[in-house]
Amino acid sequence: MPPARRRIALIAHDRLKPALVDWAHRHAAILKQHELCATGTTGKRVEDETGLKVSRFLSGPLGGDQQVGAHIAEGAIDLVIFFWDPLEPQPHDVDVKALLRIAVLKNVPIANNLATADLLIKNYS
Repeated sequence: MPPARRRIALIAHDRLKPALVDWAHRHAAILKQHELCATGTTGKRVEDETGLKVSRFLSGPLGGDQQVGAHIAEGAIDLVIFFWDPLEPQPHDVDVKALLRIAVLKNVPIANNLATADLLIKNYS
C-alpha cells in the first residue's frame, strides 16, 4: 500500500536555505509523493533547484510564517521542516516563535535541523 499523501511545509532562514534545498534534493523521491508548501523565497528555491512542485506563501518576514501557522491551526499541515537560524536575529522573530508555538500546540511534528528532518522524513516514505 502506498504511503498516505501528507502536507509538508518547508521553511528556512536565509543562511540555511542552501541546506534545506540540498536536503529536499536528497529526499526528492519521498517529497514528490506529498503536497509541499513553503514560504516564498524558500519555496521558489526548492522548486527551481529540485524540480519539486511547491505551493508558495508570502516571504516569511512579509507574513509567510503567519500563513503557515494559520494552516497548522486549521489542520492543513502534517509536518514542518523549518531550518531556522539560532545565530542570526530575525526582524520577524515574534512570527517565528508563534509558528513554533502553534506547531507544538497542534502536535504537528517540526524539524528544526538536518538530523531531525532526516529522521522524520523516513516516516513519510
